Amino acid sequence: MRIRYAVSTMVFWGRENNLSFEQECQFLKSQGFGVELWPNIKGQDECRYDRRNWSRLVEATNDMLVAMRSRNDVPTLEQWNEQIECAKLLGANIVTDLRSFGIPNDSNANGSNANGSNANGWDFAAEVAKLAEINKVRLCLETGRLSILKEVGEKFKSILYCLDTGYANLDPQFTFRQYVDELAGRTAHLHLTDNYGQADDHEPPGLRGGVPRENWDYLLNTLAKQDNDIIGSFEMCPCMPAVMIRQGCEFLFDELKWPNRPQKQPGYADITYNPA
Repeated sequence: MRIRYAVSTMVFWGRENNLSFEQECQFLKSQGFGVELWPNIKGQDECRYDRRNWSRLVEATNDMLVAMRSRNDVPTLEQWNEQIECAKLLGANIVTDLRSFGIPNDSNANGSNANGSNANGWDFAAEVAKLAEINKVRLCLETGRLSILKEVGEKFKSILYCLDTGYANLDPQFTFRQYVDELAGRTAHLHLTDNYGQADDHEPPGLRGGVPRENWDYLLNTLAKQDNDIIGSFEMCPCMPAVMIRQGCEFLFDELKWPNRPQKQPGYADITYNPA
């Protein structure tokens, strides 16, 4: 297993603005992390992956590990093509959920397409998967019933998985360890987050009363047996970004002893994140 770490721009919700993106990337870079992009600023409709924004994305994320969270506005095939081309430009994986991929969470092989075309959801998903394969972009599927995730994986051999620790802690039908056992072999992305088992709170890993320590150990030990290239992305809602990153790091790297801890970069000692 090779694992590298990023922080989702979810961490900046409520603080980001149209001019703060470069500061956010520079801050994460100074802490030794890559960035997982959300498609838009919380509360705004403009998509970061629109072609007119590409040059800004390239410049802001230069020399960074980049992943992209798919558009979540039921993207059309044309919009999928645009964000896949953007991912190719940035060297990024795309993390998508079932709905954005065109498959309802209660779908089956004859299910209808959530994206509004006459073709069923599987046909739409096949077109998306084909576009990703052509552009050599890795698609990582997350957040859905385990049985459907497995079914999608069986139909599309190029599809990889994003194992969301928060979602796996909430499913009333399948246990956390079942998610790990079933998805670990094709896991290329992790959403590292925690909750109390009642709602997807997106707390930093290590929440008291959250995902049990033994489940974190089981996750790491199982992934360590695989030959996967993984991005571990801290997916957390604000308090202050520096506090959340510190708390998540203290739990994963100091307490659990996860490998390859990101290191603060020389020359960035004076960088803080406090947008106007």
